[in-house]
Amino acid sequence: MGGRLRSFHIVSELARRHRVSVLTTHGPSDDPEGLARELTHCEDVVSVPYAIPKAGSVDFAVALGRSWFSPYPADLWKCQVPGLQARLRETLASGVDLCVADFLVAMPNVPRLSRPPTILFEHNVEYMIWKRLCEVEGRGWRRALLTLEWRKMRRYERRACKQARLTVAVSEADRLLLSREAPEADIRAMATGVDTSYFQPGGNEKPGTMVFTGAMDWYPNEDAVIDFTERILPLVRGAVPEASLTVVGRNPSERLKQIAARAGVRITGTVPDIRPHVANAAVCVVPLRVGGGTRLKIFEALAMGKAVVSTTIGAEGLPIKPGEHFLQADTPGEFADAVIGLLRDSGRRRAFGTVGRRLVEERYSWGQVARQFEGYCEEVVVEHAG
Repeated sequence: MGGRLRSFHIVSELARRHRVSVLTTHGPSDDPEGLARELTHCEDVVSVPYAIPKAGSVDFAVALGRSWFSPYPADLWKCQVPGLQARLRETLASGVDLCVADFLVAMPNVPRLSRPPTILFEHNVEYMIWKRLCEVEGRGWRRALLTLEWRKMRRYERRACKQARLTVAVSEADRLLLSREAPEADIRAMATGVDTSYFQPGGNEKPGTMVFTGAMDWYPNEDAVIDFTERILPLVRGAVPEASLTVVGRNPSERLKQIAARAGVRITGTVPDIRPHVANAAVCVVPLRVGGGTRLKIFEALAMGKAVVSTTIGAEGLPIKPGEHFLQADTPGEFADAVIGLLRDSGRRRAFGTVGRRLVEERYSWGQVARQFEGYCEEVVVEHAG
């Protein structure tokens, strides 16, 4: 979800000054017409219907089997979309100056010898997500499959960075990881951002409340919520019996719903606006054990003047300092203690919220971020033309 928001805001800004065409896909529950209405400044918005095979389905099993005999990891094999590839070839042949592959999953659809040049926008270091999934997996057979997946992902990611004229990472930490794998590739970092006019302080904070926001069909988010519910929340409630957690995000699994119901955790599913849920919370929690890129959920919470407790991985790549902009904790006991301390101290919560809001307001609006990305695009176009 965070990466999509980042792309949406950057595209919206770029389309005000450049001719931008968007090629994407949509699933059965998506609204391609709604996307086109929101991107009114774009030259064209084309969405191809495509449903990514879900785990456990026959199509997923077929994709998994075929990926074993290809250079693609399974997660990328199933993202090859013939209809999208055909439309992309037509668009590239029409005389555009630059192709931006948004996320690594877009690269299997980009011709290897793409003309014009390609920028790869890496919202995450994908292989690192799969590697971390492997590290926290307790089942031996599944860990073996994840080992194969993350190693193939690393090889493909390395090759994709070399293929692109420029790779843009969303943090200096990610840039260093990618550069270590592909030292000959041109890889730059850029800041992430937040809509500071949309996310503002306000609302009626409810004592003892915690919130987690994020797409629940992304496994790292589900893993974080389940781990928090099972190992951290009982410790918090031991000290603050009235403590509650609300999980806001689309497509929660049945497994998550069942675990949450037993623990008295509220799961909202898709909501039209996350702001009321964040505004009502005393503390925003980001207990991620797996992930990559940067977490927009933290910037959104800071923009709303909220105190945040996060793991190191949860805040990875963000220009924020533990103890100044948020509290950092990596074990269940440490995380629970940090949350308990904030739930009991409204003054400390307000202090963190004030500092966080000031940071994103002064340095990380989407307009500032988009201008940096625009500069990278113009640099590649000028270099190619010369």
